[in-house]
Amino acid sequence: MRIDPSLAPAVARLRKEVAALHQELIRWGLVAWTAGNVSARVPGADLMVIKPSGVSYDDLSPQAMVVTDLEGTLVEGDFAPSSDTYAHAYVYAHMPAVGGVVHTHSTYATAWAARREPIPCVLTMMGDEFGGPIPVGPFALIGDDSIGRGVVETLRGSRSRAVLMASHGVFTVGADARAAVKTAAMCEEVAKTVHVARQLGEPHTIDQSDIDKLYLRYNTVYGQGGRS
Repeated sequence: MRIDPSLAPAVARLRKEVAALHQELIRWGLVAWTAGNVSARVPGADLMVIKPSGVSYDDLSPQAMVVTDLEGTLVEGDFAPSSDTYAHAYVYAHMPAVGGVVHTHSTYATAWAARREPIPCVLTMMGDEFGGPIPVGPFALIGDDSIGRGVVETLRGSRSRAVLMASHGVFTVGADARAAVKTAAMCEEVAKTVHVARQLGEPHTIDQSDIDKLYLRYNTVYGQGGRS
């Protein structure tokens, strides 16, 4: 498969954006060594841009990013795609509104995933960002689209844009890759805060009616001209 020349400007832009967003994972302390990945859907095509497998974050230039189709097959690039490519591809193929996917093993959120326990909605920022608790997805092994299936099945029944995959780590989605990175950072922040709160006692969950109001306000009023 060859990339349509008309898509070249979009692919070049996304290579640059996705490379830069991987540095945000480091900035927010969401990854270690070469773990973690960001991807972005190529608008108007069944393609995505994603990090290559096992390449140092110091070497993640725009040119190092790879392009695959939505079955995880390499279309353009000099490196093998991330080992999580099939999961990302499955999400794009089955959630058309998603434009960006992020995977991390951030410490506190992954600790909840290891316990296979949802993060309860006990903070207003959780009501704002996630619209309720952050759910747990099923255990699945890397190597095919099983993880992607678990992500899609879990998020389809939730307002959350983050899922804690059992005994694995965090997957987040967004309208674009930057939004998905923001959600990954927010997921780690609330995972840490709720963990600390539990050391002092059991936190109080917020009433669902108040969660609904928080989520509505944040998604329609907050920020400059809408959601930020």
